[in-house]
Amino acid sequence: MRRHRTVVGIVLTVGALFTGGLVQAGAASAAPAPSRAPAAARTASVAEQHTARVFWTAERMRDATPLDPQPTGRTATALKAPEPQGSPSTVAPTPALASFPQAGGPWTGRGAVLTTSGRVFFTFQGRTASCTGNAVTSQNASTVITAGHCVKYQGSWHTNWVFVPGYDNGNAPYGQWAAAKTLTTPQWEASEDINYDVGAAVVAPLNGRTLSSVVGAQGIQFNGGYNKPMYSFGFPAAAPYDGTKLIYCSGNSSKDFLFSQDHSLGCDMTGGSSGGPWLTGFDEATGTGLQVSVNSFGYAFLPKWMFGPYFGDVVKALYDKAQGS
Repeated sequence: MRRHRTVVGIVLTVGALFTGGLVQAGAASAAPAPSRAPAAARTASVAEQHTARVFWTAERMRDATPLDPQPTGRTATALKAPEPQGSPSTVAPTPALASFPQAGGPWTGRGAVLTTSGRVFFTFQGRTASCTGNAVTSQNASTVITAGHCVKYQGSWHTNWVFVPGYDNGNAPYGQWAAAKTLTTPQWEASEDINYDVGAAVVAPLNGRTLSSVVGAQGIQFNGGYNKPMYSFGFPAAAPYDGTKLIYCSGNSSKDFLFSQDHSLGCDMTGGSSGGPWLTGFDEATGTGLQVSVNSFGYAFLPKWMFGPYFGDVVKALYDKAQGS
């Protein structure tokens, strides 16, 4: 779904690549000053974590359908590094994919991105849905970065939240990692401001091990600037994609020249890719880079372009709260 907002008297259609549908983009024409308020968070009990892991059967993961949220009035909102640590294995370098730029297609390479990225599953107001997430380096070795609307939307925190790294058509080769805590920026919490559509999850250990010790982690960078080569990954589940494969786009990114302070990239990924990582300094042979954004939203009048929030001080504060949990 694409949503509408009025800017300088012109009604423009804006959408977010949320789960399998699209959500509305913010109404502000200029980026607000960063808030010093702490990141908002929700804690899941041990019982809730167990329930989430049991809830997401292979059938339910396959059947998680695109979610098409309805407009919520004025809260027009978002979609759709350090060296990686704890890589599960060392893979031999592979030749360059000669795939730059790429407007959208299956990732046929190898490397860490195959295990650090995965699908996120949750229930939203009683409906099953999915997004994408990515494991990043962190003090707790248990931090996943995703989009803000992939943890909280329309005033409701999502429940039954799990991260499935390396998702493979209903299979969870590295396990289902239930969130012990989900977090988002204060701007997303307060008004679903599209410029701060970033979320995080701290996942509980599984079989006595932390997430990064099993799947590895991508580096993360803040205040890294704009206009650089970028790779974006996700598990889009809306047509023409079906959520079964890791899809990627690549190209030279730029700053949104319209109404946000976000990154832009030529990309045709659809709903379900929300929250997928944008990596700079990406090495196709090793599948590693520095995460600097997430798939967030798109303008209806600019098909095949994706936009993602800038990782500045606000997102760094969110990350610090998550990795310290």
